[in-house]
Amino acid sequence: MINLFIAPTSLETGLTTISLGLIRALDAQGLKVGFVKPIAPNYGDSERSTHLVRAVLELKTPDPMHLGAIQQRVSQGKLDHVLEDVVELHAAVAQECDVVLIEGLVPDRSEPYTAKLNAEMAKALNADVLLVADGQARTAERIQADLRLHTGLFGSQRLNLMGCLINKVGGPASETGLPTDEIASERYIIDQCTEQQAWDIKLDNCPVLGVIPWQAELISPRTLDVARALNADILHTGELARRRVLRIALCARTLGNMLDTLRPGSLVVTPGDRDDIILAAAMAANNGTPLAGLLLTGGFTPSPSLINLCRSALDTGVPVMQTRRDTFATARVLSSMKTHVPIDDVDRVYDIMATVAEHLDAEALKQRLGAPHSTRLSPAAFRHQIVARARAVKKRIVLPEGDEPRTIQAAVACQQRGIADCVLLGNRTRIRQVAEAQEIALPDSLQIVDPEQTRERYVAAMMERRKHKQLTEDIALSHLEDNVVLGTMMLAEGDVDGLVSGAVHTTANTIRPALQLIKTAADARLVSSVFFMGLPDQVLVYGDCAVNPDPNSEELADIAIQSAESAAAMGIAPRIAMISYSTGASGSGSDVEKVRAATDIVRQRRPDLIVDGPLQYDAATTASVAQSKAPDSAVAGQATVLVFPDLNTGNTTYKAVQRSANVISIGPMLQGLAKPVNDLSRGALVEDIIYTIALTAIQAQQHK
Repeated sequence: MINLFIAPTSLETGLTTISLGLIRALDAQGLKVGFVKPIAPNYGDSERSTHLVRAVLELKTPDPMHLGAIQQRVSQGKLDHVLEDVVELHAAVAQECDVVLIEGLVPDRSEPYTAKLNAEMAKALNADVLLVADGQARTAERIQADLRLHTGLFGSQRLNLMGCLINKVGGPASETGLPTDEIASERYIIDQCTEQQAWDIKLDNCPVLGVIPWQAELISPRTLDVARALNADILHTGELARRRVLRIALCARTLGNMLDTLRPGSLVVTPGDRDDIILAAAMAANNGTPLAGLLLTGGFTPSPSLINLCRSALDTGVPVMQTRRDTFATARVLSSMKTHVPIDDVDRVYDIMATVAEHLDAEALKQRLGAPHSTRLSPAAFRHQIVARARAVKKRIVLPEGDEPRTIQAAVACQQRGIADCVLLGNRTRIRQVAEAQEIALPDSLQIVDPEQTRERYVAAMMERRKHKQLTEDIALSHLEDNVVLGTMMLAEGDVDGLVSGAVHTTANTIRPALQLIKTAADARLVSSVFFMGLPDQVLVYGDCAVNPDPNSEELADIAIQSAESAAAMGIAPRIAMISYSTGASGSGSDVEKVRAATDIVRQRRPDLIVDGPLQYDAATTASVAQSKAPDSAVAGQATVLVFPDLNTGNTTYKAVQRSANVISIGPMLQGLAKPVNDLSRGALVEDIIYTIALTAIQAQQHK
């Protein structure tokens, strides 16, 4: 086991975000990570790192000791006793971990013992030290001086310095409160350190292992957070909990002089009696500009007739709030609002973690840590792996919902990250308008195919594929007016390698054309689906939770084999549990017998697969239950592929686990088709679409 002590070199290093990002990066390497913050300032129950690690990452970690009490004990000559307590807190999380992150104290002139305590804790735990420097509004020389000072401090204690991270490089001199369009420019210092200059910093025995750039989006609160800060009344909820405030647009000027402030992420702050501003904001929302929201000041409420006139804009999801404060008083509150991430803002926490992890030198960090100690495939490791494998094969994926905003964002992200060559199917002008409204720059390499200019190319091929239905040219052309059908024909003819749809279409709309035009694979009896469920410790495969209502035993066996092959294709060693309400021979009934027969069929057809059933869910997934219910099973307690007996059971279980355990799921991924077609949930986030595209690209490689 490796102990890694994270030591900040100054007050505003963003230590919490670094800790979360490191956990993500280490987890992606298959390492089981523990976390402990032994001592914290007297923040009471709101100590941020500990609470976020518990609430978001679901890691168990003890409460830290309070700095005030520790200072007093140290001044009484009881440092040894304090360090014994630190070791005890560390021991509470260290069992079965590959790496334990120990978060140190932030240096503070008012707390003279903090630097000494950090060194003493690292020494007591025999930990390697990772320094974290603040790069915001600093020159490279200033950053290097801070780091050199602390390398001397820890080096004098004969501690091993693993390296250093430099956070918030390129940020403005101040990030207090929310920026407004009234500020001409953010304050940057002369000769401020750039990312490249940060990477070029040289220190003896302390290499730079990561440079994390400052990004305005990562300090952007939700509109919900602004409402909480102001204790505002909510007139229209809209997407209050999802939209983010990038800037404040204080609209005290005439209408003509404030139109350029109506941009994506702007929170429009205006007196509630300014009907002209309210109407302008509504028009911007109707034109596809995702405003963060509308904040009405002075306690004025718009008239019912004006609200009705703006109804279509409200339907786009723009939140509307009201405060009794005047505009000036409201601006004062917003300018002093803390931008720290709230514990319940899970999306922002994950964005921060991903950003930090992406800007680390993972290979150098891995070498400094040594070889991985575990082959566990965590959710982060799984996502990292499928993106890496998709990059390696770089397939061409068509997106029939080409003008849908989330789809455009996902396509751009995939293109920029090299995950796939995406093809947006839709009107070129409309797609560019949507992208412009979202302030998304479309890469030159991102292909847009206009259906009006492409449809007729596939009429003859579609007639040939559906000739048993006596399909005429006119009917074929009318079918091809559906972009999902057109995209499916592009896939059938080999012009693309896979298809992803469903952001605005039903599952049936996505699957039906594939069944008619692509058909099932030669060795498949049916089309089924799997979800990849990212539980805290590992990824499980659930099948079938989206397609087949009540499969018979032969079909259930086929689903199990397909699900095992999908798991193996994505790097998950398949151990198949055939789920029922009974374990082993303890129960009877037609439903149990179906599962038992399906298990036997899988064993006959694929003796190479590890399968057992019937098994209850807890016996399949929980080692302690497995010991009592199925002690001789090779699957019980360690199943990675769970096959449900029917759609009712599978879909209910997947949704219950997803919602109650805050599990990230990827899917449904369709299996059994001759070429890869995948469905999305209509509530899919941009990240969901990105990972589905990556899965589709990997499937396309498997279908070669």
